[in-house]
Amino acid sequence: MMSSSLLGKRILAATGRIDLTTIVLCVSFCLVLLIHQITLSSLTKKSSSSSSTLPNSTSTTIPSELNTVERKAGIIAPQLRQPSEAALPVLQLISCDRTHKRYDICSLNGPTIMDPTKSNFHVKWETNLMNSHIKELTLLATSSQLEDVHCDIHHRNPALVFSSGGYTGNPYHDFDDGFIPLFITLRTAYPSSEEQPILVISKCEDWWLSKYSELLEMFSPYPIINLDNETATHCFPSVTIGLISHGFMTIDPTLLPNSETLRDFIALLESAYAKTGLQTNPTISALSASTPTPRPRLLVVSRTGENVGRVMSNQAEVVLLAKEIGFDVKVFEPTKFTSVTETYKLPNSAHAMLGVHGAAMSNLLFLRPGSIFMQVVPIGTDWAAEVYYMEYKIKVNESTLVYKYGKDSMVVKDPKSVSKKDWSIIKKIYLKEQDVRVNLVRFEKHLRKAYKKAKKFMDKVG
Repeated sequence: MMSSSLLGKRILAATGRIDLTTIVLCVSFCLVLLIHQITLSSLTKKSSSSSSTLPNSTSTTIPSELNTVERKAGIIAPQLRQPSEAALPVLQLISCDRTHKRYDICSLNGPTIMDPTKSNFHVKWETNLMNSHIKELTLLATSSQLEDVHCDIHHRNPALVFSSGGYTGNPYHDFDDGFIPLFITLRTAYPSSEEQPILVISKCEDWWLSKYSELLEMFSPYPIINLDNETATHCFPSVTIGLISHGFMTIDPTLLPNSETLRDFIALLESAYAKTGLQTNPTISALSASTPTPRPRLLVVSRTGENVGRVMSNQAEVVLLAKEIGFDVKVFEPTKFTSVTETYKLPNSAHAMLGVHGAAMSNLLFLRPGSIFMQVVPIGTDWAAEVYYMEYKIKVNESTLVYKYGKDSMVVKDPKSVSKKDWSIIKKIYLKEQDVRVNLVRFEKHLRKAYKKAKKFMDKVG
C-alpha cells in the first residue's frame, strides 16, 4: 500500500507536467495568432498603397523621356472598371508616344468618354503656328464606373481624333499634314477593315468638310463628329488620338502592317474622285481635243496674284516654248473654291504637269502612273521637293532675290544657313518674296526631255 505522502508527491509531479504542457500550448497558439495578424496588416497596407495610385481623378503618368509636351485640363477620360480593372496601372489604359518631331500619338485602350466642352491648345511642331491653330486634347484617367458617367451617345466603334487646323485650306498641307497621315494612322492602328473608327475632328471648318467630303467618306463610313460644334458627351470602346507622319508626302511601307505605299493612297483618291468618266468634264474634253492631231497634254499649274510668291514671271514664254516643242498646253490656276473633283480630273487627264514649287503642286497625287511631273525649284526650297520625279533647280540669276538682296548676300549665296533660322524668316524670304524667271535656253532641254517621256506615255495609254 502506497503511503499518502508518496501519493501526494506523484500527484504534484503530474500536475506540474500538465501545467507546463498547457503553458507551452498557449504560448504557441498566441504566437500563431500574432504572426497571422502581422501578415494581414502587411497585406492590408500593400493593398492600400496600390489603390492609392488610382484616386478618383488622376492625370496620365507618362515616362519622363516621352513627357515632352505638357497636357492640361481633361477632355478624353477613360473609365476604369471596378473591381478587377481598378488595380490596373494607368499606363496600361493610356499609352502615348511623344518622341517624334512632327506628331504625338496616344491610345486609350478601354471605355472612353469624350467631353467636348473642355479644351486647351496644343503646341508640338512649328510652335508659332500651332500655338493658336491646333487644339490640345487632354487624357484623364478615373476609377469611376462607366455606368456612373452620363453618356448622351454610345458608340460601338472606336474613335480616331485629330485636328484639321494649322495650314487648313492650303492643298499641299491638306494632304501632307492631313490626308496622308490619316491614311497611315488608319492602316497602322486599324489594319483590319472590320474595325473602322469614327472620325472626330477638331478645328474643322464646314467648308473644309464639304470640299473633301468624297475623300473623307473613303476613310470612314460613319458621320464625322466636329469637336468644335459638339456639345453632347460621347462614349467609345477605345480611342486613338493624333496622326502618324512618315515625312513630307511620304508613306513608308516598312512601317505599315500591310506594307501599303503611296500608290495605294493614290488608288484611294481615284476611288473617291474618278466616279465619273473623264470625258464628261467639258474642261477635260477641251484639253484633250484642242488640236486635231494627238499631242501630249501638258498642264501648267499657275501661281498669280499679289504677295503670292514663287510666281513664274515669264510663264507666257514658257507656255509658247512648250507648244513649239509639241505639247498641247493647258494653264490651270486653282483657287480655294475650285472643287477637288475638277482639280483631280485635270492632272489625271494630262500626260505631264509643270509648275513652280508650291501648294498646288500637291496635284501630283492626281497624276496617272507613268505621267511626267516637272517642278521648278526656287533657291532655298529644295528641302521640300525631294519626292518629285523631275526637277529644274533654278540658278541664282533666275531668282528675283538676287535683285533685292544682291548676288553676294547670304540669302542668295547660302540659303541653307538662312533656312536654319526661324520658320517665319524662311517663309517670308523664300516662299513669299521670291519669284522666278527661268532661263529659256536651259529650260528647253528639260522640256524636250519631258516631252519625249510624255509622248511615250501618251502612245501607251492614250
